Amino acid sequence: MKLDILLEKYAEITLKVGINLQKGQTLIIRAIIENAQLVRVLVKKAYELGAGNVIVDYSDEKVAKIKAEIAPEEALSFAPSYVYDAFEKFAKEGAAFLSISSSNPDLFAGCEGKRVAQMSKSVAVAMQGFREHLKKGSVSWNIIAAASPEWATKVYPKLKVEDAVEKLWKDIFKIARVDQENPIKAWDEHISRIQKNLAYLNSKKFKKLHYTASNGTDIILELPEKHLWQGGAIRSTKGVDYVPNIPTEEVFTLPSKNGVDGIVYGSKPLNYNGNLIDQFWLKFEKGKIVEYDAKIGKEALANMITLDEFACFLGEVALVPYSSPISDLNTIFYNILIDENASCHFAVGSAYPMNVVGGTEMNADQLKEAGANLSMQHVDFMIGTSDLSIDGELQSGETITIFKNGDFAIYT
Repeated sequence: MKLDILLEKYAEITLKVGINLQKGQTLIIRAIIENAQLVRVLVKKAYELGAGNVIVDYSDEKVAKIKAEIAPEEALSFAPSYVYDAFEKFAKEGAAFLSISSSNPDLFAGCEGKRVAQMSKSVAVAMQGFREHLKKGSVSWNIIAAASPEWATKVYPKLKVEDAVEKLWKDIFKIARVDQENPIKAWDEHISRIQKNLAYLNSKKFKKLHYTASNGTDIILELPEKHLWQGGAIRSTKGVDYVPNIPTEEVFTLPSKNGVDGIVYGSKPLNYNGNLIDQFWLKFEKGKIVEYDAKIGKEALANMITLDEFACFLGEVALVPYSSPISDLNTIFYNILIDENASCHFAVGSAYPMNVVGGTEMNADQLKEAGANLSMQHVDFMIGTSDLSIDGELQSGETITIFKNGDFAIYT
């Protein structure tokens, strides 16, 4: 099937399943300039579906790298607040937001880590108001992947550029169910399966989760009393169902901020702000990272967990079966959107208010009281392995095996 036809189907899934675009709604699309072909298809499809307006915000990665390399110090702390203020305004007015992920995993390789971290922090500060809308689910939002030459050749280094891009598109279409005879129906069935696991997990109200694996992972996470598992389709505070990530295989909740103890080993490389972090581990005591190391990207890891005062605490715990469609491809994509849906993962930084009963109506102090960590960032990292075991402790003290040999041991 030709690329233009597949992109049409991809756009339809994105807008109908991911965003669930409403008649007359404004859609904001964020993308790098290499994504222009897909963006144009999305814009056309959005108007055909009744969008009131579609606004595209392009960025240029090569310009960002030039800034990281040679811009004066004061420029690194500048983020165009007028852009993010506009995003916040659109969010308040009920717009939907779509981001396209296709960054070069090695974008900032060779750049001074402190300069890249300074740029990252300035953006995080400027986006705080807007991100509150995303975290609370007050707007429909979605992230999808798109092939780009730099990303594709990182994933498939032995292929010519054009062949690598074609191969990456093929994999993206497969994991997004674009290749199905009826993609929308396939997504409905997939979301239904996720909802069954959610119902089971929420019915148990686990007190603790204990993770163990042969790579050395041995960590216990306490869960807040009023935690909620989410996943698949999420209902916004306006009553609109949307799917934040395409692909998505996860169910997730939040750990108690101060209730994480033990050590966890990363199972896949992590692309953090254009720098790779690999072969790393984190040790937690009373929720806080107290020791860490990485054979690759230790400076980037340090920058990640020190972005602000609470970036060194966990904000998310997510369950993904090791035998997921993405994992079965046996490919490291160097892209968090895809890799996190191939593996159980944690996230350092901020928790999602939607993971607490009544959390979307709580203020910051109430969320903290409920056990949630709050930070300027939220960074997922993969910890799932083929032999990962997860035991859940109930309020009664009874233990139930949730994961065995990397996959769900319980099904409804």
